[in-house]
Amino acid sequence: MSIASPDIEALPKSDFIIGKPVNSDGLQGYAHLYPANGEVTRKVSVAGKDEVDMAVRAARAALPGWRNTPPNERRKVMLRFAQLIRENGERFKKVINAENGALFHQLDWFVEWDADLFEYNAGYADKIAGEVVPIWPQQAFDYTLDEPYGVIGILVPWNGPSISFGQMIAPAMASGNVCIIKPTEFAPYSCLFLGELALEAGIPEGVINVIPGNVEAGEALTRHPGVDKLHFTGSGATARKILAGAAENMTPVGLELGGKSARLIFEDCDWQQAVMSVVGTCVGNAGQACIAGSRALVQESIYDKFLADCQAAAGHVKLGDPLAADTMMGPVIHEGHCNRILAMIDHAREEGGEILSGGKREGGDLASGFFVQPTLIADPDNKLEITREEVFGPVVSMIPFKDEEDAIRIANDTVYGLASYIDSTNINTVHRLASRLDAGNVMVNGAVGLPTAAPFGGHKQSGVGRVGGIWGIREFIRTKNVHIAM
Repeated sequence: MSIASPDIEALPKSDFIIGKPVNSDGLQGYAHLYPANGEVTRKVSVAGKDEVDMAVRAARAALPGWRNTPPNERRKVMLRFAQLIRENGERFKKVINAENGALFHQLDWFVEWDADLFEYNAGYADKIAGEVVPIWPQQAFDYTLDEPYGVIGILVPWNGPSISFGQMIAPAMASGNVCIIKPTEFAPYSCLFLGELALEAGIPEGVINVIPGNVEAGEALTRHPGVDKLHFTGSGATARKILAGAAENMTPVGLELGGKSARLIFEDCDWQQAVMSVVGTCVGNAGQACIAGSRALVQESIYDKFLADCQAAAGHVKLGDPLAADTMMGPVIHEGHCNRILAMIDHAREEGGEILSGGKREGGDLASGFFVQPTLIADPDNKLEITREEVFGPVVSMIPFKDEEDAIRIANDTVYGLASYIDSTNINTVHRLASRLDAGNVMVNGAVGLPTAAPFGGHKQSGVGRVGGIWGIREFIRTKNVHIAM
């Protein structure tokens, strides 16, 4: 089986969007590799301090005009952008596939989700308003104004940069802010594509700026005095550095970080759905998801049989060409990440973990790509490093529990708190546990639930702030009070 090459002609033509599309010669470059076969797609220019400063100046120049654009006009141009995303959906899918090896036949929902994010948030553009505040004992007229922060710096990861683009930029724009988004050099294409499309939709130059870059660009954006708020999606280790840099200018920071989410599987679960959900955690985006239910807590009474069925299901997962319609699971992002996942699996073996399935890099026709087999590990004590640290790969730890109290104890025994899952057909069980799980999101009996109108974010070391719905709008507005003596 040969791996087809991605459609290079579909890739965006610009290196950066700094006010308008920019092509740069002579900058440090990164040879972007297609994760499925290791082939170079093209050289990616990597932003440095100068490009960050140019982007900030472009954003600040655009801010007064965008902030003062009538809200109904902001709404209209955002709706045009959403329409263009749908109209260019096939090309958009090719771009996403090329940057991170995502399965092409599963990308329709990426297109729809991004379009929906801009449509939904466009509806808030003309509904952001303050309040009249009752004042006593003196007579006065007091009211609030909800205003944009100004320039928003957004740093996004490589596993789903196009979704992060919509989750952050859509509410920020609707609120009257302008944005600078920094995708990583590992996955720069979808943000550049959307940046070019935004200009085509009539969004003014400088409102959305895209500067792919590495650590140097991230540090420059984080520490820049011309940035009014930051939002970072990624690892806790990087978040700590961003917080330290932002402290120089007291820049507020929103954080959407990692997780080690528990899936609580009770003996009264929908069996087949629960098995597919566990294996699906490995398969979906090759496990590269912050909300992955990477700890499967299984009631003791069904533990052995459930593990056996999960092993069997994992054995039927077809790894292969992301462009093939029958492929079930694609590659991880790059060689370094592939080696990191395999090293964590090896360490789990050394610590006494039982590798139930997978645990190796896929060879044969897939050897040139970055494919890791779907891996299930038995960890009776919730103690292995791989069970406690985020893997960001196709690995699930299988842990037994006795009863509800034991399940809650194990589920909450983590520094993370992004998502949690419950598999039970007893609605009383579901409601009892939902309020006790220390996580920002609880999903019950099925697929990941991330509706555009619902809040998403974490507890503990999984982040600060929320995106989605009115909560996402609130992340990008600040309140001013006006007090008039009478």
